[in-house]
Amino acid sequence: MELVPNLPASVHLLGLGGAGVSGAARLLVGRGHHVSGHDRVRSPFVDGLEGLGVDVRLGPSTAAALPAGAQAVVRSAAVGDDDPQVRAARERGIPVLKYAAILPRLARPERTLAVCGTHGKTSTTWLLLNALEGASEPDGPLPGALVGGTDMVRGVNALLPDARGWFAVEACEYDRSFLALEPFGSIVTNVEADHLDCYGDLAGVVKGFARFARQVDPDGLMVVGPDVPAAVEHAARCAVWRVGRELEVRVDTTHVHGARICVRGPGFVLQDVQLAVHGRALGLDAALAAALALGVLPIDRRAAAAERVARSLGSYRGAARRFEHWGHYDGRDLVHDYAHHPTELDATFEAARSAFPGRPIEVLFQPHQHSRTAHLFDAFVDALATCERVVLTDVYGARTHVDGEHFAGSQDLAQALVGRGVAAEYEPELAASARRFAAGLAPRAVALVLGAGDVENVRDDLDRSLSVPLRVPSASAPR
Repeated sequence: MELVPNLPASVHLLGLGGAGVSGAARLLVGRGHHVSGHDRVRSPFVDGLEGLGVDVRLGPSTAAALPAGAQAVVRSAAVGDDDPQVRAARERGIPVLKYAAILPRLARPERTLAVCGTHGKTSTTWLLLNALEGASEPDGPLPGALVGGTDMVRGVNALLPDARGWFAVEACEYDRSFLALEPFGSIVTNVEADHLDCYGDLAGVVKGFARFARQVDPDGLMVVGPDVPAAVEHAARCAVWRVGRELEVRVDTTHVHGARICVRGPGFVLQDVQLAVHGRALGLDAALAAALALGVLPIDRRAAAAERVARSLGSYRGAARRFEHWGHYDGRDLVHDYAHHPTELDATFEAARSAFPGRPIEVLFQPHQHSRTAHLFDAFVDALATCERVVLTDVYGARTHVDGEHFAGSQDLAQALVGRGVAAEYEPELAASARRFAAGLAPRAVALVLGAGDVENVRDDLDRSLSVPLRVPSASAPR
């Protein structure tokens, strides 16, 4: 396969273990580039890339970590201009690109379908790929994807499309990265106040999404969730399908095996599609994915493809770190989710109550970024206050070059929750917080480990702690 246009043969990636950058590395390898990269620590993403022959360098960033043969450097949003390898590359005259800048080079715009929104991008992008596979003709080109999380069945976070295949891309609004894309079609799941260090306020966020909407191909299609602001829709130059108008969607969350959806749109009907994932949010995401996959087909092909799309959606088993079931321990279930915004916490709690009805919800939460914690402090407290018990560990701050002062922290959240009558505890050190969390779990608890930082690293510690048989007096054990 040809090298990616406008990229040299040898590319070095900084923040290699990040979800997006590691996926781009996988695609670059598939296109024949020599790929090297650096990250501070080893991760599953890094391990997978080593298996593909990527030259991986770990540890503190130094000028010496930049390979002598590097012809371009790509950096994640978490890597600042003061990084030693960034400085060394510029001193050597090597171009330094942000990750977002290479996205439009990885696939042709006329075959790109971008998924954006404050919440649900990763799951929706994988659901879109499933739906595109279902919508494809048996002898047609296969679609591909670049996603910010690993698909639980495929075991990867990126797949190369065939030459004429659709390319589903997770388009992140942070640092206005999604504005690098000019896709043929898009999904906007929702728009809320987030990344206020970039946008200032909700009005700024809406303006950013409106700019993105204007960049969708006028001959394409944009599918939007029911709560997307009208200003975003009105900015689009293409056709727009909105849930509640062109799209009729029903989501039933009363089934313990997963949500069930019905979707009616222009030229197609999906009836009683049983999903293997839980919660209203994921049911709605599946409906949006189905609508775009069918909407880019000629209208006379949609009805026939709808049944295949329904089967493909039903085969989706989720993404890593998205309501990922880690284990069952003597009546207690351990689940991890990437949720790091109050709305995402609410959605995760709703999914947990659907999957495990009538059981107490206990949470180990690692907030993500001090700026987000401060801007959305009251909403975090309101969301967490719906749980029976909360253990908070210190805020994870990956973007220290932009996060600035520590405006609010986990201890502040714990104090506010105690003031609301919640059994909340603060333990700054991550491993110690996991031990405290495990030690206090109720017999039938649903234990949720939440956060977008390195909180996933406590999995083995929790497994060891919870594998010890639970001992409670039989007379007091809840049924």
